[in-house]
Amino acid sequence: MARPTVALVVTLVVCGLAPAAAQRPNTDWPQWRGAQRDGAASFTPPATWPERLTERWKVEVGLGYSAPIIVGDRVFAFSRQDDSEVMRALDAATGKTIWETKYVAAYKPNPAATRTHGTGPKSTPTFADGRLYTLGMSGMVTAFDAASGKLLWQKPSPLVEPLYHTAMSPLVDRGLVIVHVGGHSNGALTAFDARTGDVKWSWNGDGPAYGSPVVAELGGTRQVVTVTQDNLVGVSAAGGELLWKRPYSVRATRNAATPILHGQTVIISGLGLPVTAFRVMKRGDQWVSENVWENNDVTMDMSTGVVVGTTLFGFSARNSGQFFGVDANTGQTLWLSEGRQAENAAVVRAGDVWLALQADAQLIVARGNPKQFEILRRYNVANSATWAQPVLSGQRVFVKDLNSITLWTLN
Repeated sequence: MARPTVALVVTLVVCGLAPAAAQRPNTDWPQWRGAQRDGAASFTPPATWPERLTERWKVEVGLGYSAPIIVGDRVFAFSRQDDSEVMRALDAATGKTIWETKYVAAYKPNPAATRTHGTGPKSTPTFADGRLYTLGMSGMVTAFDAASGKLLWQKPSPLVEPLYHTAMSPLVDRGLVIVHVGGHSNGALTAFDARTGDVKWSWNGDGPAYGSPVVAELGGTRQVVTVTQDNLVGVSAAGGELLWKRPYSVRATRNAATPILHGQTVIISGLGLPVTAFRVMKRGDQWVSENVWENNDVTMDMSTGVVVGTTLFGFSARNSGQFFGVDANTGQTLWLSEGRQAENAAVVRAGDVWLALQADAQLIVARGNPKQFEILRRYNVANSATWAQPVLSGQRVFVKDLNSITLWTLN
């Protein structure tokens, strides 16, 4: 496939990002689910949350449910405009565009997906070592220079695209960009050289799903843990060899949650499946996984929970949407909210509180209380659907709705 035509618009000449990032590393949110990919922000909750948030700016950036990321004094956003996918840098203080790069990305949506989730993209960009990495709606993998927006390398969309297209977010680990590319029947979990785009390893034992991978030291081995179409797998982060796998099929081929790491325990769920915690270990020459606990009261579908202390807080698809607290060590249900809370909610944490951005643009702030659902505040933060994850940086909250990004502050 020929390389797509690239249109690059630089609206301001800027220097590199490294100094800005180095000055304020604790406020960066450089990838899906934050710096450690666990939904946690470096954020000090106020003693008293204000009655309302202050809107600082709102900027139209294009369609999609890709969450913005924050590095230093810049906001990076990945979106769609007509037939193009667009990567842009915004000034975090003003929302003004610093640079914008777009490329033609032909997209043939599945009617069922378009009706409820639009034309994407849904994948959140990843920043690492001065570069940005994206996974387009049809599977195009792209690297950009974060200072200028220059397109550095790009891998074309696969011949067989995913059924409902892509939602996972790239993982960057030790110079490798790890993405599950291809369609359900012939996809490969692939590690690209972050600088050149060369393939360093691939594992093609199963097709891609929609949840994003994490990297962890389990059983003394650094490994990539991710959901696939029919399994949950761990592969060597260095060479891509399969270490272990657990069957994990769900109806409608929607494995969409990101694995949660709690010490040496992995916590996972899927559409209609219980929340399950397990450990992996090596016995002799064989890797094995063993359940630690299983909770049938709740299930995580397109929402991944967060751990505050020893409690897992999250959003369950059961009972038309309800929030929950589960003991992360034992799996015991600590509390369940009333049902019919929301169609979906994206969950993050900050200190001893957790926040849930509902699909109806309601942002809930709740105390990390293992005994009950304790709401501190509710805020309305958009006028259209909010499926993207909220991003916390300092005392700022960035929200992506259907077409715009808004900066809200606590003061």
